[in-house]
Amino acid sequence: MLYIIGLGLNEKGISAEGLEIVSTCKKIFLEKYTVDFPYTEKQLEEVLKKKFVGVDREFVESLRIVDMAQKQDVALLVYGSPLMATTHIAIVKECKESGVKCKVIHAASVFDAVAETGLQLYKFGKIVSLPEFEADSFMEVVKENLETNAHSLILIDIGLEFQEALKKLEDASKKYDIKLDKIILCQALGTKRHKIFYDKIGRLKNLEEVAKPFCIIIPGKLHFLEEEFLNGLRKV
Repeated sequence: MLYIIGLGLNEKGISAEGLEIVSTCKKIFLEKYTVDFPYTEKQLEEVLKKKFVGVDREFVESLRIVDMAQKQDVALLVYGSPLMATTHIAIVKECKESGVKCKVIHAASVFDAVAETGLQLYKFGKIVSLPEFEADSFMEVVKENLETNAHSLILIDIGLEFQEALKKLEDASKKYDIKLDKIILCQALGTKRHKIFYDKIGRLKNLEEVAKPFCIIIPGKLHFLEEEFLNGLRKV
């Protein structure tokens, strides 16, 4: 049987059900390519009380893990919510087609945690990723969101530093003729290092250190309650 288990947002974010399942699995894999973890593998190992193997995109997308689960109980540990990535949906689909039992153990994700900004979750539009490689098409989606007054959650590619991400965001906004005013920076949500800033890009550039993982939100049309909450958030 294959278990796809969400780890939540910090090293203790895994559910009691997830911990119980991990204790019984013969093989445990940790997906390492989707996020800059806010904790070390050793810290996670101390919580799980089990050894695990870190795996890359090639291993996960090869679906070899499904073959293993035909013979024994296998767990795939995923930061945040286990079905955020399309790869994981593909794994569930492959299990169904192969006759392999599969169970998903859910956990908190950045999609839950961004509610700490005071923005109403139902007012978010399409979610986009700001890539490490040269591409700015993500801003086209942001533009579509703004045209419908929706907020835009921008997830940042693994390995990308904050100042680099901010520069890419500025360049892309100019290309798509989007005037950015104040934006929201969320760092290490769900951890002891979590901080939320609401300020102009020019001022956010002054931040010397931003804890990973971080994400950026471009607000759409604000309800007065959202605006009041945002104005009470941390400034640089």
